Amino acid sequence: MSEVVTKATLAHQAAGALANLSTTAKNEALMLMAEALVHQADSIITANDEDIERGRREGTSESMLDRLRLDYTRIEAIASALRQIADLDDPVGTLLDTIERPNGLIIEKIRVPLGVIGIIYEARPNVTVDAAGLSLKTGNAVVLRGGSAALSSNRRIVEVLHEALERSAMPKEALQLIEDADRASVNELMKLNGLIDVIIPRGGSSLIQNVVQNSTVPVIETGAGICHTFIDASADAGMARDIVLNAKVQRPSVCNSMETLLVHTGYDQEACLQLADALRQHQVEIRGCAHTRELLPWAESATEQDYATEYNDYILNIKFVNNLDEALQHIATYGTKHSECIVTHDEENAARFMQEVDAAAVYHNASTRFTDGFEFGFGAEIGISTQKLHARGPMGLPALTSTKYRIYGNGQIRQ
Repeated sequence: MSEVVTKATLAHQAAGALANLSTTAKNEALMLMAEALVHQADSIITANDEDIERGRREGTSESMLDRLRLDYTRIEAIASALRQIADLDDPVGTLLDTIERPNGLIIEKIRVPLGVIGIIYEARPNVTVDAAGLSLKTGNAVVLRGGSAALSSNRRIVEVLHEALERSAMPKEALQLIEDADRASVNELMKLNGLIDVIIPRGGSSLIQNVVQNSTVPVIETGAGICHTFIDASADAGMARDIVLNAKVQRPSVCNSMETLLVHTGYDQEACLQLADALRQHQVEIRGCAHTRELLPWAESATEQDYATEYNDYILNIKFVNNLDEALQHIATYGTKHSECIVTHDEENAARFMQEVDAAAVYHNASTRFTDGFEFGFGAEIGISTQKLHARGPMGLPALTSTKYRIYGNGQIRQ
């Protein structure tokens, strides 16, 4: 039996016991996990150093290495995320609706765990802990398959979490890590109907599309983030500058960072120049349309492929548009239904943008960087769903549950 099947079977077997744990027992396990991460930070950082050094040898970009890197501050933040998850209300068992039928049947609708969640993701080792914490809090067993770039970090993190779970009422078998870095292990995981109840991919477009197109297990699609900010003609220059810089340079390696800036041709040109200078000071490479290059001769030309690329890096497309309609059309053509923003004082344009843009999160005068489970008050998220079925946007605890009907009768039969 392969590693994938063996570990998925263990998770499946543990799921029943896990689903019946009390909220108190689950929270105690999460707190033990958080404590263990902090106490074992040295060994986790040592393992992470192996991944960083291997990444450098293989030519991994600095922005990707930043996503991979762990230090004491980041480990404490990861542990804090687990504590916050423990503090959140447990959705499992929540009564959503009660229906009393004319025949006397009482029908209750409650939240229940999904079962076994398979999560396929790339370089960020914090996802290992976030995914484990959110899944276990909602009574789900979880099978993790991280990227090879973070294998040493993920292996040590899961070892530490298992050690913590051995001191709790939660079965450690409910948390599994696939260590086989071969792509065949991903393909195998996606076909385990009956052992895995749902697959959630997190990563770049190619990974996500591979899972969406090839999985026979149901998928919750977390999309790549080609996010836009549109500066309308009436935008306040200082506000626009702050929002654009935050959306692009605060952490460019994440999916809610901005990749294309759309600017109304009626927006103040001097403000455009000042904004471009500020971006250059942050080492942002500008690629733009013909109008952009007239204004910024040092900018590179933007191609159709550029507009369709999630850079996750210090690269930004700038395109001028004549009106809101052109901005909406560009977003509809190149956006990934993730996060989109308009900066404007024109309430009519803002209302149109908020209504017409088809995305999981749509912003008026605020950075797209807020599309995040913590910022939405959900605690750590399992991912940001860009699809429309089951869940959309940052996926917190309720998104990791399904529903069950409980029907109470006193002998009724259907006529």
